[in-house]
Amino acid sequence: MPQHYPFSAVVGSDDMALALILTAVSPAVGGVLIRGEKGTAKSTMVRALTGVLPPIDVVAGDRFSSAPTDRGTETPDGRIPADAPVEQRAVRLVELPIGVSEDRITGSLHLESALSDGVTVFEPGLLARAHRGLLYVDEVNLLHDHVVDLLLDAAAMGRVTVERDGVSVDHAARFVLIGTMNPEEGELRPQLLDRFGLTVEVAAPRDPELRAEVVRRRIAFESDPAGFASSFAADEAALAERIVAAREMVARVPMSPWALATIARVCAGFDVDGMRADIVTARTAAAHAAWQGRARITREDIRVAARMALPHRRRRAPFDAPGLDEDLLERLLGDDDEPDPEPDGDPDTESTDHAETSDGRPGTDGAPEADAPRDADTADAAAPSAADGNRIDPGTDTHPDTEPDTDRGTEESDTGAADPQRPDTEQGPHTAEEGDPGDSPAGAPGGVPPGTVASAADPYRTRLLSVAGTGHGAAGRRSRALTSSGRRIGSGDFTGSDLHLPATIRAAARWQAGRGRTGGRQGGRLLLAPEDLRSAVREGRESNLVLFCVDASGSMAARTRMEQVKTAILSLLLDAYRRRDTVGLVTFRGSGAQVALPPTSSVDIAATRLAELPGGGRTPLAEGLLATAEVLRIEKVRDPRRRPLVVVVTDGRATHGPDALARSRAAATGLASLGTTSVVVDCETGRFRMGLAAELAAQLGAEHVPLGEVTAEGLTDTVRARTHSRSPRNEVA
Repeated sequence: MPQHYPFSAVVGSDDMALALILTAVSPAVGGVLIRGEKGTAKSTMVRALTGVLPPIDVVAGDRFSSAPTDRGTETPDGRIPADAPVEQRAVRLVELPIGVSEDRITGSLHLESALSDGVTVFEPGLLARAHRGLLYVDEVNLLHDHVVDLLLDAAAMGRVTVERDGVSVDHAARFVLIGTMNPEEGELRPQLLDRFGLTVEVAAPRDPELRAEVVRRRIAFESDPAGFASSFAADEAALAERIVAAREMVARVPMSPWALATIARVCAGFDVDGMRADIVTARTAAAHAAWQGRARITREDIRVAARMALPHRRRRAPFDAPGLDEDLLERLLGDDDEPDPEPDGDPDTESTDHAETSDGRPGTDGAPEADAPRDADTADAAAPSAADGNRIDPGTDTHPDTEPDTDRGTEESDTGAADPQRPDTEQGPHTAEEGDPGDSPAGAPGGVPPGTVASAADPYRTRLLSVAGTGHGAAGRRSRALTSSGRRIGSGDFTGSDLHLPATIRAAARWQAGRGRTGGRQGGRLLLAPEDLRSAVREGRESNLVLFCVDASGSMAARTRMEQVKTAILSLLLDAYRRRDTVGLVTFRGSGAQVALPPTSSVDIAATRLAELPGGGRTPLAEGLLATAEVLRIEKVRDPRRRPLVVVVTDGRATHGPDALARSRAAATGLASLGTTSVVVDCETGRFRMGLAAELAAQLGAEHVPLGEVTAEGLTDTVRARTHSRSPRNEVA
């Protein structure tokens, strides 16, 4: 059995350690989402958690980890005998692979028993194995939508129901969901995000001495895993004992009216959605009080709970920054803890305090509860320590500072006020020799200072842009494709999952006589061979690579055009987020083009790069199209199944270099030869238009979409106007 890195040996991850411990103390908290950059020991610490969790009692031989109290109840394997023996085993950590199939998650018909013996046997899935344990999803933000739906159902109901392939069963599936993710690879679906009780942000330590200690310990572990683990055995045992003591105490921590009122005030002050935030904050505060050895909830317990339970629940849009306003949190918490009860006050409180001082908790001396500073000292003494001061101290001020939210409207007005004004009627020639007023240098009449940054307005609902034909990419919500989910349209070779039973029987039927099966009802069971198996072929929607090629030259920055362009792109990015697309960003201005964002699943990063995009200078259209083509070639090698959709945002001008217009046409022809579906968003406005973007669309074989028709409402209005203008009533009039 491989040796895991000890939990108490992890350095510089106090927030993550605290969140995992609080979930271990009170599983009702609802799991942990760990967000952070790569190489921050996220997976290491999660896998190490099982080493400090107390074992559980299960019915011996039961495939569904039934508890002793479940004896006499029904499971898919039948009724559990009332006298069934009980055994003890360690808590399981079940890892859910990113590409896992639906039947592997929930369970399915056991094919060998069904096809060979004609017996219906249910094969439990990963959720059954995770019952009363930990379900760990690394890179949880990359899960397919249908997998997310299954997890949501199981997390909400605490049970798994399977209605498939002639199987109709259900069983308990209560687990602690732990996910890790790198935000650079995309955000998490809001519905699943809310199912995590707590969330923490982790980052690599910046202290050189701490970083050196991390490396030293890792090298020591890899050189001698058993020896390294034994050096932390005492710390691990002390930590496990403290978790057990906190579990026993948490049920005796009362939820006083003061604590409930404070939690409600904090949650309402941050304008969170629903009531789950209040419930999770209350449970977390109680768990933290028990972990610190306190018999009642204090202001500090609520502060710690709020920092973990609220950041991911107060987000309003995919592009809003996570985090809490620390100043607002302090104001909502108030200045004082709950007043001490009178000497002859609530007898329940006195009983609880007495229980706390006599439970034998590691690190306590049996003294009555002290004030907050004394509790912190006691917790420090109780916490297991490792070499060089590595102590799991989930007390105060262990959370990284978070940036307060900025006023978006103020930012827009400040930036927008600096935007230069230029009449759209100043349409100059479109050759590099004669120049373009919109591309003129700073200080020239109507010119736009290079580096001008415009801000976007609020995004809107866009029209659907999709790739033509039928693809075979990952399941998503944009273009038509043959995917792992959707409506069943036929059958194909067996892929190991999603058995198409009628097609399998039809494939085997014609070979029955040759295999020795006689006719009639008494002819025996169906004789099957592996080559008879068929999987269902399903048609649904796929996700695509949406590659933006954005003109950021001076002509695009005229008046409020760049603001309109950024708003349109931001709206398309939001649409890409909802449709599970990968996005990339190529920009061109001045004398060249650059890949501002290589293709990524993180739409948030794309929105940030867009907000920072400056404008001004001449228009190197050819360079932008060539850079886009190069990105497509690289991505075709990297992910050949993901079909691209190129969105060129420009007014069609080409003003940089000799023969700029001819070179742009040649670049457009080369991009069109790749056979990529393209859309040209025409940003030309004003009364007099050259129509160059429409010409570019024709050269690319792309759809031409005026900027005003990017919105779903704008497209509807345009169609209605055109239909109305062509109606017989108007022609007669």
